[in-house]
Amino acid sequence: MSDRDDITVGQLLLAEYQTVKDEQKARIGFRDNLLYVTLGVVAAVIAATAQAKQPSMLLALPPVGVVLGWTYLVNDEKISAIGYYVRDDLGPRLAELAAHGGFATFGWEAYHRSDTRRRSRKAIQTVVDLTAFCAIPLAALVVFWASGDAGGLLVVLSVLEALAVAGLGVQVVMYTRSARTHR
Repeated sequence: MSDRDDITVGQLLLAEYQTVKDEQKARIGFRDNLLYVTLGVVAAVIAATAQAKQPSMLLALPPVGVVLGWTYLVNDEKISAIGYYVRDDLGPRLAELAAHGGFATFGWEAYHRSDTRRRSRKAIQTVVDLTAFCAIPLAALVVFWASGDAGGLLVVLSVLEALAVAGLGVQVVMYTRSARTHR
């Protein structure tokens, strides 16, 4: 094999960049669709509950909110982690190869984070996440509890669901706070 056919470290780093950006792109699409799926499930459960006049059917919303919310949160964390990796590890290594550290790589990875409205967008997104995955399931539990026609086992189940939803809410807020340190 000649020197021209050798793969360089720079080429490997660029291939890695493309691979992680492809993963990030796929995760973004999946994560964003989880909100639509959640809204669809909420609408379907509410419609079925109203039609059947069975408030106990609302107990389906908290597990759905927790599972979809957790999946959303995990994907969001991986999306951010890929950005951190590109910005803080991969980019500097490639810059070092390109110009011995004097060259900035992947400028968009840092530039888009400097938007003055970024903080307010992140805060609004946190409210949206908490509403979709926590507030709606908790509201469903309140309606279930207010209906007054639940057996003891369903009440115990509903309390466990409330605890799970509250736990997810705590995780959403904790993740939002920890993400601030990686800016």
